[in-house]
Formats: sequence, structure tokens, C-alpha cells
Amino acid sequence: MVHIRKVVGRVTYRTCDECAEGVVTDVVLDEPFRGCGLGTRALSHLRSQYPDVIWRTTLDNRLTRDLLRRMRIPKADVGGNCSHLRSAVVAPAGS
Repeated sequence: MVHIRKVVGRVTYRTCDECAEGVVTDVVLDEPFRGCGLGTRALSHLRSQYPDVIWRTTLDNRLTRDLLRRMRIPKADVGGNCSHLRSAVVAPAGS
């Protein structure tokens, strides 16, 4: 995520084209930008880039849990990853 030409956060995720599934594995946002909607915009941008993908998450800390609940991205089952998932991608979502 970029704000006035400065990187202020990132979304890390994995996708599988065969299963049409994606897993958000990390969301990082600098402290001054939490609660101002950048996280929501980043995940919305990610969804727009992969419109046919069903998203889940492995995250369970307070900051990301609230964001992902608002975005209706459910927690992934333990060991529920498909065998096709590519390794994690760090994306400047919402940039």
C-alpha cells in the first residue's frame, strides 16, 4: 500500500488458479494508517484483481481479525490449503 509515494503497508497472499482459492497470509499497515480505511481498500483492490477467487485467511490477531471480518473473509481450515497453492506473494495491493 502506498500513500504519497511512500510504502505504508502490504498484503501477503497465495492463490491457486486451479481451485480458484486465495489465502491472505499477512496484512501489515504502519500505525498512523490503521483505522483510516487503507486496509479495506487494499483488500478490495485484491478482490478486484482476482474476481473469481474465493478468499480465506490464516491470520488471527486483533488488527487483522477485525479487518477480515468486516471484509467477510473467513478463517481457513487448519490444513485446508489445496495442494496447488503457489508460494506467498507480497503485493502492493491498493497502490
